[in-house]
Amino acid sequence: MIFRQLFDPVSSTYTYLLADSHSRQAVIVDPVREHAQRDLGLLAELGLKPVYILETHVHADHVTGASALKKVTGAQTGVSQHCGAGGFDQLLDDGNVLAFGGQSLLVIATPGHTPGSCCFLWQDRLLTGDTLLIGGCGRTDFQQGDAGTLYDSITRRLFSLPDDTLVYPGHDYRGRCVSTIAEERFTNPRLSGKTRSQFIEIMNNLDLPMPGKIGEAVSANLRGGNTDG
Repeated sequence: MIFRQLFDPVSSTYTYLLADSHSRQAVIVDPVREHAQRDLGLLAELGLKPVYILETHVHADHVTGASALKKVTGAQTGVSQHCGAGGFDQLLDDGNVLAFGGQSLLVIATPGHTPGSCCFLWQDRLLTGDTLLIGGCGRTDFQQGDAGTLYDSITRRLFSLPDDTLVYPGHDYRGRCVSTIAEERFTNPRLSGKTRSQFIEIMNNLDLPMPGKIGEAVSANLRGGNTDG
């Protein structure tokens, strides 16, 4: 198998490239528009053919590179059907399995950060988007976020996975790359030992500033990154 974790320093976003080493078919998760040429160059360097370009949710801090990459590669774009987004080829739901070569990717619905947030499980690796971060989780104070729903998604869906499942988040602001389900269950300060009501109180009092690109990003990302309309 082929796996790459790529980084955008402006939004601290991780983009993931997964590929089947035999068929050379690939999946790109959460691309950033400004890095489309980087991603295309890596695909060419590795001799890969992307079949899916997927989003874990409608992002508020960057414009997705899905549209730009699709124009060049012809890959199918996809996002959760609960995002209310247009401009995507596939609207995903919980339990969907996406095949690429001899590999498959499982869609796990994890609403809370947004109603359409989802995670992707590939072998021993969980791409968590903004649902579960290393030592944190996605905020719930805009885009119809709901702290109680997020707690349920993490504790009931993600924390039920094997302890050694690798957690690859959608963002990290401290240079961390990977964690595990066990580490997050036992050390994540927002979740470890916290009741649902305690978690909701924490999330409702974060008092974070709005993402700088929220106006541009959300509207563009609801169209799959197409900024023409």
